Amino acid sequence: MCLSSTVVDDRSTFIVAEVNGDLTDERRDRPDLAALLQRLLSALTERETELLQTHGVSMWEYVVLARLESGAARTQARLAVAVGRDKTRLIPILDRLQAHGLVDRRPDTGDRRNRVVSLTDDGRELLRRCRRDIRGMEAELLAALDPAVAATTVQALVSLVENVRSRPTRNP
Repeated sequence: MCLSSTVVDDRSTFIVAEVNGDLTDERRDRPDLAALLQRLLSALTERETELLQTHGVSMWEYVVLARLESGAARTQARLAVAVGRDKTRLIPILDRLQAHGLVDRRPDTGDRRNRVVSLTDDGRELLRRCRRDIRGMEAELLAALDPAVAATTVQALVSLVENVRSRPTRNP
């Protein structure tokens, strides 16, 4: 076993043990990752919601716009699954976005019962402005960290999300 310690601030020292190539935090008073991430997520969501309101969109509207950035959704039902929103709750969101000229819904030429949902140029521009402001808020938050640590933290979070997505959920 290899032990190393990292002083995080004047109150926190993390002792990390490497056992069989796995890093394990041995500090007993550290909150679980879920607790830490939930606190961070709550703060980020609150700040992001306020920023989005200045652009006249809700968080769910932003989520839909961001999903459509990578391409049109073949059906509203598929879009609902992709954004994690029930289809009955998605329809009013799409109605608002379409009323503001941010998305377009047109009948699918292969199945006229379905609606293909796509981002308009105005929607793409609004998404760009929202994302610019969100990245600015994130930069302010990350400024509390050393730049190398901030970059590593963001990359680590991206890697963790990709890892979680690629593995099936296991119930203990």
